[in-house]
Amino acid sequence: MIVRKAYKYRLKTNQEMEHKLWSFAGHCRFVWNYFWRVNKHRLSNGYRIMRYSEMDYFSKLLKKSDEYSFLAEAPAHLIQQKLKDLDKAYKDAFDKKQQNKRMPTNRKRNIHSSFRYPAPNQLKLENRRIFLPKLGWVGFYCSRKIDGEIKNATVSYRGGHWYISIQIEKEITVDKYREPKDIGIDLGISKFVSLSNGEQKLPINSFKNNQNRLGKEQRKLSKKVKFSSNWQKQKRKITQLHSKITNIRKDYIHNVSNEICKNHTRIFIEDLKIANMSKSAKGTIENKGKNVKAKSGLNKAILDQGWFEFARQLEYKSAWNGGEVIRVNPRYTSQTCSNCGYKDRENRLSQSKFECKTCGHNENADINAAKNILVVGQTMLACGVGTLVATMKQESVRNREIVLP
Repeated sequence: MIVRKAYKYRLKTNQEMEHKLWSFAGHCRFVWNYFWRVNKHRLSNGYRIMRYSEMDYFSKLLKKSDEYSFLAEAPAHLIQQKLKDLDKAYKDAFDKKQQNKRMPTNRKRNIHSSFRYPAPNQLKLENRRIFLPKLGWVGFYCSRKIDGEIKNATVSYRGGHWYISIQIEKEITVDKYREPKDIGIDLGISKFVSLSNGEQKLPINSFKNNQNRLGKEQRKLSKKVKFSSNWQKQKRKITQLHSKITNIRKDYIHNVSNEICKNHTRIFIEDLKIANMSKSAKGTIENKGKNVKAKSGLNKAILDQGWFEFARQLEYKSAWNGGEVIRVNPRYTSQTCSNCGYKDRENRLSQSKFECKTCGHNENADINAAKNILVVGQTMLACGVGTLVATMKQESVRNREIVLP
């Protein structure tokens, strides 16, 4: 099976190199915003938007003009790739099959500072450094060996540092004759995951553990003059702290998902509607919400777990290991006894305790729910429901670009 992976490393930069990196990122962002404004004006006046071929033609004219001649400083294929990204963004926006379709927006410096080298023949890799056109040899902190054929490289800025994501393509051998081993997974807050075999993983709670420090730094920012030198320094501190919180969460999710995928062939996980679960309870001016503060704390705890990212990682890692992930409707799984099947909301005495009113079965509530998820998922497969969905998801994962830390 041919898969695509991406190895992400932090670049070793100096002041001169960072100046060029910011310049290239700025030129790419300028081109995006320029043609985004042109297309926005055309749409508002009832005209068709410019496609990639037209945008590329006019971008070359911009380079030849006196006003926009600075665009020639960046490699041409970086500008072209950014225009292709904009063209794809419009295609996705007008695609009725896209669930979360939305129009492209204006790009900002502190949020969107990245560019991609799409031509693999222009990239050279040697030990712990990579050759990038118009930048030369750039060193990076190599945490793991790159294994595969290089397809492209994306340079991005985040949390006070520049990173490079090197995408490779390689063929992996999938063991089709692995011993079948099923597992059910219940997601939670007090316990990050509870498995049907009785194992439980505690949450990392990266945001909660750094929340007080983050609030302290944000209060410092509010007392400084906006856009002043001290304000910029404090802003960078907050950005770096947000980056740290994200990295802690992702690292933990990678470790847990790796362990589960390597030891199980079929993974049954509850299909949670996270967007609905984490909706605000404020309500409207006419109909004010109830228990707003408590719901706000619950929403923070839910989003701090990273359930969506965990399920995404399970899907592609399981496919790489010859397994599959099947999503199960979690309805009544926490109220049903895994021993006798009796369903009653009174069975769950508290958040962690479960005791069946009929057979007296006593167990941790999350582990009981995980066992029910396993049974429901196996029943779905036995009846032929969900097999097609699981196969389609597995095929889509194999062709997807995956970014590893």
